[in-house]
Amino acid sequence: MAVEENPGILLYTRIRKSPYFYASRQHGVKRYSVYNHTYHPRHYGDPVGEYWKLVNGVTLWDVGVEKQIQIKGPDAFDLTNMIVPRDLHKCAVDQCKYVFISAPDGGILNDPVLLRVEEDEFWLSLADSDVNLYALGIAAARGMDVTVQEIDVAPVQIQGPNAKKVLTELFGDRILEVPYYGLMKGELEGMRVVVSRTGYTGEVGYEIYLHDASQHGQKLWNAVLEAGRPHGLEVIGPCHIRRIEGGILAFGADMWYENNPFEVGYHYTWMVDLDQEADFMGKAALRRIKQQGVTQKLVGVDIEGESLGSYVDNEMIDFFPVHIDGREVGRVTSACYSPRLEKNIGYAMLPIEFTELGTELEVDTPPSGRVRAVVVEMPHWDPTKEIPKQ
Repeated sequence: MAVEENPGILLYTRIRKSPYFYASRQHGVKRYSVYNHTYHPRHYGDPVGEYWKLVNGVTLWDVGVEKQIQIKGPDAFDLTNMIVPRDLHKCAVDQCKYVFISAPDGGILNDPVLLRVEEDEFWLSLADSDVNLYALGIAAARGMDVTVQEIDVAPVQIQGPNAKKVLTELFGDRILEVPYYGLMKGELEGMRVVVSRTGYTGEVGYEIYLHDASQHGQKLWNAVLEAGRPHGLEVIGPCHIRRIEGGILAFGADMWYENNPFEVGYHYTWMVDLDQEADFMGKAALRRIKQQGVTQKLVGVDIEGESLGSYVDNEMIDFFPVHIDGREVGRVTSACYSPRLEKNIGYAMLPIEFTELGTELEVDTPPSGRVRAVVVEMPHWDPTKEIPKQ
């Protein structure tokens, strides 16, 4: 029987739709996936063209799939600080943090952006998993005075070097005072919003979190489009070429429950604070793992051969096996062709003895078969992440 290389996705009632589903669909979505039980636009026909629009201009994304889990009440800080290995005493109101949600064995259950919107209220902007049930279970088991619930708040992302111009059109110059990983509460045409200076690109960017999103999604979308028109704003899907260049991880691909923070790249180990007073979930396990050392680690790789594509168009149905001396030792977890670097790049999870810079590997790729690869610095572009702080 013939394999259908480009199967469609069924649109029906069982899978949720974001508050921006019908608005984003008007721009010609060509590829959907399902994320947090919700349809997610992945691209609009030309992922490489979308990449260039992002790095040279400004773009709008439907990311309403990022469920907002509200943790609120007298014990909100204690619960949130218990499931996150960062010390949230260092997170003030109107700040955001990129965090891991840690399991008792030190594994990673999610990697959301955390927003502290009030003294006793945190939002977790979730990656693709139901970790809200984990927080709810801990709160119930410990009798905490707190509510854990998904709220009717949904974000859009405005990303690219001209993002500040669009946000200034919407909110005035005060938006320029919001620091990197800061947030601002505001109102736009009668809609309540929270605006954070965050994103999934390594470029200058913002996320607008809309209250009562199921009611006002189309209105917000149109307002952003109108503000962006003078600045050449384009609607695109999440740009995985840029996130792979920037060393940004995809939960479910580059890490999963069995991975711990010390395995997923040197530039994320600081997200575990073992010196804090709080006895967060997995603290003892992570202390032991740090003392003993990890047996594998995620590293950057350059991969030879024909183009590996954009990651979002069926180019990576499975992980790519990695070999040394004819023996399979690991896997490439994310890979693409970088138009800017003019080469195939990606990440690989490898045994620790093969993670030194310059280590030569062989990788099995769909277009070229077994090709040469080499361990390189990660991230591939802007390694100190200066661009998004501009």
